[in-house]
This record gives sequence, C-alpha cells and structure tokens, in this order.
Amino acid sequence: MRGPGGTPPSAGWSAPARSDVEQVRPGLWSIAVPWPQSSLRYTLAYLLSCPGGVALIDTGWPTETGWTALADGIRQTGHELTEIRHVLVTHAHPDHLGMASLVREASGAQVGMHPADAATLHRPDGAAWRPRLAGWLRSRGAPADQAAEILDLIAGNVERHALLARPDTEIEHGSRPLGTGTGLRAVWTPGHTPGHLCFYDEERNVLLTGDHVLPRISPHIGFPPGTEGNPLGDYLASLRALARYSPAEVLPAHEYRFDDLAGRIDALLRHHQRRLAEIEHVVACDPGLSTWAVAAALTWSRGWENTRGGARYSAVSETYAHLVHLLARQRVRQGGPGPDSWRPGPRCSAAD
Repeated sequence: MRGPGGTPPSAGWSAPARSDVEQVRPGLWSIAVPWPQSSLRYTLAYLLSCPGGVALIDTGWPTETGWTALADGIRQTGHELTEIRHVLVTHAHPDHLGMASLVREASGAQVGMHPADAATLHRPDGAAWRPRLAGWLRSRGAPADQAAEILDLIAGNVERHALLARPDTEIEHGSRPLGTGTGLRAVWTPGHTPGHLCFYDEERNVLLTGDHVLPRISPHIGFPPGTEGNPLGDYLASLRALARYSPAEVLPAHEYRFDDLAGRIDALLRHHQRRLAEIEHVVACDPGLSTWAVAAALTWSRGWENTRGGARYSAVSETYAHLVHLLARQRVRQGGPGPDSWRPGPRCSAAD
C-alpha cells in the first residue's frame, strides 16, 4: 500500500483516513500520525531497524487518536512498541516530540535531541511569560485587541510545550545516535528551531529532514520572545550546508517524499531572497513602519486580512526574523520614536 508520505499532490495527495504505513526501504518504514485541526494533517514518523530493536524518528502530535495510530502503525511494520530502543527527535515541537514520553514509558526507549532544543524545554514561569509576550507584541506594533487575542491563544501552546519530554541523551552534529558503526548520522540544521536535526542514513542513502526541507512549503522561521541571534541567517546557512548531500530520496516529516534535494534547496533560498527584497522595498517606500505594519504590507498566501490570532502572530514573528537578518546585513536599520521603527539602512538596495 502506498501511504501519504510517498504520494505527491499530482497523484491524489490527501490526509490519511487511518495510520497509513509504508516500507520505504528494507528496515525503514514511514507512519502517518494524524494531526487534528492542522492544515498539515499528519506528521510522518519513521521506524528504523537498529541494534537490539527499532528506533523511532519523531512521534506525532499528542492525542489519543495519534497514539492509537502510532501504535497500530508500528504493529503493521511487524514490530511492537516495546521494541523501540531510541526516540530521535528532529526538533522540540509538539507534532514531533509530543508523544515521546508515552513511547518512553511503554518501551524504556532513550529520547534524544540536540542540546540547543533541549535547552528550550524549561518550565515557563506562569507569572512572567504573559507580560513578556505582551511586551514583545507591543514592541512589534500589535494593536491592543489583537495582542490580547494572541495571548489567549498562545497560552495553550506554552502549557503544552512545558509538558514535552526532556531528553535522556543529547545528539550533537555529526554523531551516530544509534551507536558507533551504525549508518545513521545526525546533521544539525538550526533555523526552524535552534537545535533542529536532520538524519542521514548512509546505508540506505536517504535523508530525513524533519521540517527543515519540505517538498511544497517553506517552514516557519520566526523570532519569538527570548530568541537571540539571527534565526533566518542560521536557516539559510543550514540549507546551503545541506546541499552537499545527494540522497536518493528525501524523507520529510510532512507532506510526501521527493528526490531532488538540490532543486528544493535552491527553491527555498530563492523564496527567502524574494521575501527579503519585498521587505526591503516596503521599508524603503514607507520608513518608520513597525514590524506589524511591515507584515501587513507583505504578500501572504491567504492574505493578511484573512489571518487572525496564531496565524497572524506567526506572520509577524517571521517578518521580524527577516528584518533582523536584513539589519545584520545593514539593509535596514532601527530608528524613530518607538522601539520598533524600521528605516532603510546604508546598504538598502531598494532605496536608490
């Protein structure tokens, strides 16, 4: 049976009605774990033969339906939950890490992730996160009513993130998380999260990319409160570094498998170059805009006017990440009466 992970849109790509399972290679299976109320509709977890049992790469969104689908999918491969020895997490988002603690309880598996993502799994201070996020939204130019709506929506995500499994082991770039002499190698690809990992299977010549490279959409690269550095710069550098791999097939965590990694990386790089140029143009045409106002002036697939709540927060966070990247390149600068007022920088190509 051909599961959704191997079926592109032209072949009738749709959400799985149950736990679709497909053997991708000998000893390697994909399991579609439903993600309710998400446009992505499922997470593709991967089960991989390893010494003494099997390893699970990502787990899916934590729901009763998802848990049933994951357990049934593992059985369809001819294995049981109790055989899982390792849970390898591409990144610390609930649709990837969400059921790791359940798998660990059922099997005694070791949960591993990159230390940079492990560091994000702290218990939030209930009295502190809301005013911190409220201050961030004000600084970005959010209207008071929309900031309040976003705060209420984000509360559930903050609580859910606090309940995610802490790792038993940390996976560093270049390490072999299934043991010395095994064919799976970790590749650190920061950007979507600080500690995002891809996994290259040398024996099967496949690259498991998590959310770093997806076949149709660009992963969210945001700059939420508490973030430091330049996440978009990290993401673009990670994409270029990943281009040295030439796998026979790319196995993402969403949508479907594909075989042209170089072409997809090039498309993603061009997408962000267009977005950066668009933002530069908006700032040059109307200096002094807040991040919120810049985001409102950009082109969005669903249109800015059709976004609300969490979607609008993501759009503003992503716009801010692009502005921070342009700031590092001196294409824009901050200046004006408010804390978030964007103007053309000395190297702004759109100001000529």
